[in-house]
Amino acid sequence: MNDSSTATAEISLDIEGMSCASCVMRVEKALKKIPGVTEVSVNLATERASIATADAVPPATLIAAIEKAGYQAREHLPEQASTPPSGRTLPSWWPVALAAALSLPLVLPMLLVPLGSSWSLPPLWQWLLATPVQFWLGWRFYHAGWGALRARSGNMDLLVALGTSAAYGLSLWQWLRMPAMDGHTMAMPHLYFESSAVVITLVLLGKWLEGRAKRQTADAIAALNALRPDRARVRRHGQDVEVPLAQVKVGDLVVLRAGERVPVDGVVREGRSHLDEAMLTGESRPQAKEVGDTLSAGAINAEGVLVFETTAVGAETVLARIVRMVEQAQAAKAPIQRLVDKVSAVFVPAVLLLSLLTFLGWGLAAGDWEQALLNAVAVMVIACPCALGLATPTAIMAGTGVAARHGILIKDAQALEIAHRVDVIAFDKTGTLTLGRPRLTELEEGEGAGPSGKARLLALAAALQARSEHPLARAVLDAAAAEPGLATLQANDVRSVAGLGIEGEVEGRTLYLGSSRWMQQLQASAPALQARAAQLQAQGRTLSWLAQRDAEGVTVLGLLAFGDQIKPGARQAIATLHALGIRTAMLSGDNRGAAQQVADVLGIQDVRAEVLPGDKAAAVTALRENGAHLVAMVGDGINDAPALAAADVGIAMSTGTDVAMQAAGVTLMHGDPGLAADAIDISRRTYGKIRQNLFWAFIYNLIGIPLAAFGLLNPMLAGAAMAFSSVSVVSNALLLRRWRPHPQDVPQNLSNEGTQP
Repeated sequence: MNDSSTATAEISLDIEGMSCASCVMRVEKALKKIPGVTEVSVNLATERASIATADAVPPATLIAAIEKAGYQAREHLPEQASTPPSGRTLPSWWPVALAAALSLPLVLPMLLVPLGSSWSLPPLWQWLLATPVQFWLGWRFYHAGWGALRARSGNMDLLVALGTSAAYGLSLWQWLRMPAMDGHTMAMPHLYFESSAVVITLVLLGKWLEGRAKRQTADAIAALNALRPDRARVRRHGQDVEVPLAQVKVGDLVVLRAGERVPVDGVVREGRSHLDEAMLTGESRPQAKEVGDTLSAGAINAEGVLVFETTAVGAETVLARIVRMVEQAQAAKAPIQRLVDKVSAVFVPAVLLLSLLTFLGWGLAAGDWEQALLNAVAVMVIACPCALGLATPTAIMAGTGVAARHGILIKDAQALEIAHRVDVIAFDKTGTLTLGRPRLTELEEGEGAGPSGKARLLALAAALQARSEHPLARAVLDAAAAEPGLATLQANDVRSVAGLGIEGEVEGRTLYLGSSRWMQQLQASAPALQARAAQLQAQGRTLSWLAQRDAEGVTVLGLLAFGDQIKPGARQAIATLHALGIRTAMLSGDNRGAAQQVADVLGIQDVRAEVLPGDKAAAVTALRENGAHLVAMVGDGINDAPALAAADVGIAMSTGTDVAMQAAGVTLMHGDPGLAADAIDISRRTYGKIRQNLFWAFIYNLIGIPLAAFGLLNPMLAGAAMAFSSVSVVSNALLLRRWRPHPQDVPQNLSNEGTQP
């Protein structure tokens, strides 16, 4: 098939009935068999499958394959994620409570034995209490276990069903044998109805606690979805009308009152106010908004009334994109999960074999087949691989969720996993470490400037930059607008030369405005300005030269110098990275003096100046030093996109361009470079939780299975240990929710030389 003509699609399905890592493997295996499916990732914690298809595979085909494997599935609809269930329903804990109520009388006699009591319930009452627990409340284990058998596989439910059925069946057989015994003198044999009932109760309790904890790991998505108001006030035909959010269209004028949430993205047309964007960007301070500023859905209007024009609705809003990014990150499978998948593929069959060997070993060696069966049951129960399947996804969900609440969006699990090993971070300068709003600070005339002076130079430069969105172009235009009576000139045939500058024709003359490197290529020299240029560079100024082509070649008309301000908190961000043991570097297209000045103020160790956009990716590769280091790149512009993609982890500022954010694995929702250090920190902590969870998941089995096999654990204790293992793994992951970003020191009052290089 020709790949160029193949339509790709991403489909997300919600799956019900998965209980352990083996279930995940079975669903993935069923989906990968479907022609056209190219990639499958199933997440136990979110109970969701993400499927990439090369052909137009209908969701119904995917759902049918999942149902054939023994599970239920439906297409995931994000817009319905926050819709509360209609009608009155029973609480989710009722099966646990009922199972506990039925099991308590069965286990009570065992609890009274240390007090000298030998009382026990009659066998009929034991059977009446245990049977509903076994076959009604425990039916889910039979149903899912049978589905696994039909698919020639195994899962946690199969182990629980087999183990409890064995204990229940042994008790039933012992009870039915009683009339045939020499009844008046023989003591009544012990029945194990309490073991089967208590194991099912404990497993149900563990699954309920596990589900409750998993819902807490998804709090970030729920909180983001809750930011969407249901209705909006739209101005139509001169009247303000409240309409459902679905009826708002691009171009509508929306009226936002004080205290209300922004319903859709837009641009302010009337009014002035401050908005709280903390839930979107992590920025705690209200942001000033006035005519021309953009608004994002979910922000809260602090005071005043704003009228804004809608620019995006529904799935195209910034909020919706954030939700999708967090969902994708939480649903993704981290590379470390491959180890779990390999273990899970053989885990259940190995446990069943080990349980059989335990049964035969005890029976043949000791002749006590009753004890042999109980030990085999204990092996099956304690070995349920629930914790193994939850270890990685729950940590990723908790880590990405808490990061999102603090303005760090992690696009995929791979970026989260790799970031913890990053030991070098490269920063773009303009817009990343500096505010990216330079101003024209000096304008020097060259020998070819003529009699018109600085005003003429400024008018020529403004004509060339009239249509440019470059920060230096905005500085030139702002300076021109502030100059009273300045002539407005028209430029033709304007062409941008990447990384060098801009050229065009003004009043019939070919003009060049760009870097020192470009002037060298054009063989344009200005000896009279060289000393001043060196002085300005030493002060950290960014230089641009204005030149024209004439009969004698290219003549320099003048020199423009620009200054930018270092972002508050940038120095603290670099210090935090150094404290984390991470080396910092800066890649800049500016001259060596301007770049070095910023680096000296911030304490950056490695400065690479005058780097062309096309060379930034190569500079990132060089920082790796042949694989000796893992490199993260932080940037915000289109020219940073190749470097972001080339880095081991790309970190984009959301204050920059969409191109940069698409190329990056991590997006920082406001322009604070300190969030880069926080992204590394939450990655390290999340990966630490993954390793801890996997350790405990494996250690439970490594210790518990031998204990059960050697008869040191009865089925009830095994069930309690198995339930506790799952709950402890999820609870450990939830500790990530307590993470907070590094405190940012109040910026010191730096000198002008420092804050405005």
